[in-house]
Amino acid sequence: MTLELENVSITLGTQTFSFSLSARASEVHAILGKSGSGKSTLLNLIGGFLTPSHGRMTWHNENLIPLPPEDRPITTLFQAHNLFDHLTVRQNVALGISPKLKLKSQDWDAVNQVLDDVGLPNRGDALPIKLSGGEQQRVGLARCLLRKRPVLLLDEPFGALDETTRGEMLSLTKDVISSRNLCVLLVTHNPDDADFLNAFKHTILNGRI
Repeated sequence: MTLELENVSITLGTQTFSFSLSARASEVHAILGKSGSGKSTLLNLIGGFLTPSHGRMTWHNENLIPLPPEDRPITTLFQAHNLFDHLTVRQNVALGISPKLKLKSQDWDAVNQVLDDVGLPNRGDALPIKLSGGEQQRVGLARCLLRKRPVLLLDEPFGALDETTRGEMLSLTKDVISSRNLCVLLVTHNPDDADFLNAFKHTILNGRI
């Protein structure tokens, strides 16, 4: 299965961005470029948070452009973890299934399993404020994995972590990508992250890739 972008374009202010890209399941593609070059714009177009003026975007030959974000085969892990302070770790992860937290027993079993998968088997009842930055990012990754979407967008998720924690998250992410056969687009300022994940590298210049 392949994610295809053909001349997907959008104008924001005075700048026009245009992207063409082909990424298959089990591949990691690193998106590099200076600030303002359009890296996050690309992910927002793929995720459905921005609408292109023209171009073609498909996953496994299905047209993605008419689909709202919640109906796309895509999930995004941001640098900001987007965790709710008043909810437990388990509840924050469960939002990946139901925003109203109306889950069946087997759904809660799946939540517990994915917490095990990201190395947080005993943190389900903790509040986010009690977690380290790396643990909070693991919760965000767990929520993404629980959604079981085949395309994973990583928007500089490791940039705010210290070196040791960043290395741990990169190792975990690499294992997850391999075990789940995901199609991954990684926005990063750090080429070392791309190298660690064995990523194909794409540089955005003047709003184009």
